[in-house]
Amino acid sequence: MSKHKDSGVTAKKHLGQHFLKDPSVSQRIAGLVSPSEEVRILEIGPGTGALTRPLIERFDQRVHVVEVDAESVVHLQGSDWIANDHIHSADILRSTPEELGLTGDFALVGNFPYNISSQILFKLLEWRGRVPECVGMFQKEVAERVCASHGSKVYGILSVLLQNYYRCDYEFTVGPDAFIPPPKVQSGVIRLTRTPENDPDVDHDVLRKVVKAGFGQRRKTLRNALRAGGFDGDSIPQQWLGQRAEQLSPTEFVELAKQVKTAT
Repeated sequence: MSKHKDSGVTAKKHLGQHFLKDPSVSQRIAGLVSPSEEVRILEIGPGTGALTRPLIERFDQRVHVVEVDAESVVHLQGSDWIANDHIHSADILRSTPEELGLTGDFALVGNFPYNISSQILFKLLEWRGRVPECVGMFQKEVAERVCASHGSKVYGILSVLLQNYYRCDYEFTVGPDAFIPPPKVQSGVIRLTRTPENDPDVDHDVLRKVVKAGFGQRRKTLRNALRAGGFDGDSIPQQWLGQRAEQLSPTEFVELAKQVKTAT
C-alpha cells in the first residue's frame, strides 16, 4: 500500500485507489466541467481532495463529494476548504441522490476507481434524467470503449447505451506518473454531455436488453445472438439480419429495439 505524503492517507488496493498528484491534470479536468448555474457537482471518490479543490475554486458550495474510504473522509473533514455537510461517507453504488443531499440536477465528476468504473457508468445511465454532464478519468481502455465508433473492436454495450443519451468526447490521456501509487495502465479523461438530440424515443429497458443480447455473443449474427437472448430472430429488419452487433450504430440499435419482438 502507498501513503499520500501530504495527507497521510493510504491508498487501498481493494478500493482501486490511485491518488492524483499532478495539479495540472486536476486543473484540466475541473476546467472541462461546465454545467449551468443551478446544477450541483458530485465528485465520486475524492480521496485526498486533489480534484476537489479546483472544483471548489470554480463552483464553491455547489460541490458535494461521496467517499467510501473512512480514512479519506476523516482527512476531508479535517480540511478547511469543504463544508462537512457536503462530505458524504457512502458507497456511490448503493446510494440515491437524495441520500447525498442532491435534490435537483447534478454533474458527475471524478478520478473514478478502476474496479467500479463500468458500474459507475451504468449508474450514470440510471440517473441520466438528472445528470446533464459527466467528466471523469477512467482506465484508458474503458474511456476508449465509451467513445468508440461502430465497427471498432472495442465498441460494445456501454458505447451504444451512453452514446444514445450523451455526446461522448475523449479529451486527453494521463500517464501512470500522475498518480500515487502509479497504476500499471494509462488513464483517459472523457466528457459526456446530454444534448436535445440525445433522447432516444425508445423504452430504455428494451434498448438495454436488445444491446446486451446483441453483444452477448458478438461473433454471431444479430439474428442468432438476439434469438439466444430471448428475442424473435425473424423479427429483425431485413437489412440487419446477417450483421453483427458491432456493425450497427447507436441510433440503428434504437430502431432495432423498436422493431424486434420477444420470442413467444
